[in-house]
Amino acid sequence: MPVTPDAIMLFAAGFGTRMGMLTKTCPKPLIKVANMALIDHALKIVEGAALETVVVNTHYLPGMMAAHLENRDVILSHEVDILETGGGLRNALPLLGADPVFTFNTDAIWTGQNPLTTLAQTWDPEKMDALLLLVPPDRAQGYTRDGDFFVAENGTIKRGPGMVYTGAQIIKTNGLKTISDEKFSLHELWDQMYDTDRIFGVTHTGGWCDVGTPAGIEVAEKMLGQHNV
Repeated sequence: MPVTPDAIMLFAAGFGTRMGMLTKTCPKPLIKVANMALIDHALKIVEGAALETVVVNTHYLPGMMAAHLENRDVILSHEVDILETGGGLRNALPLLGADPVFTFNTDAIWTGQNPLTTLAQTWDPEKMDALLLLVPPDRAQGYTRDGDFFVAENGTIKRGPGMVYTGAQIIKTNGLKTISDEKFSLHELWDQMYDTDRIFGVTHTGGWCDVGTPAGIEVAEKMLGQHNV
């Protein structure tokens, strides 16, 4: 098992319903922020981490996604039905391999150190089954909930208000085969890890913006503009 994973799953299959009319004829990952599609912002981060295998799942308007990614070094994992994050990851395992993988949501904008680098530098497969990248609520732009995880002094995490999950992680995938549902969230895999204290969090020190709604686009562009000043 390699110390640092060399494969990543980019989640890009959803309908993007919170985007309203913007996703009526356009998949959410192709919505532009600062004149660049969200999926391209994500792939720029992936390229900076020099990963060997890049898988993108598709479902909604897959032809547009395939055309946009045609000349990119990515593998498409098409889902006939939406499988959610857990089912989608399991569906892509033949492409990703059996070792731990990065997973990455494509509906966020980042500044600061490459988030995949932060995860790789902290990852310890001897004690971790998952490592989630978190930000404190005051740096979670475009995010309106109360936080996702409480972080203990030893770095393990439990569900609860506090730090915000950014949608980036490293995770071991062997537990996916124990889940009987076809469609399920990765929360179900995390649930297997809480009791054994093998799910950890690490903090992203830069900026992060959730681009889940049209308002999030403007917030993300402002954050990028301030970072580039």
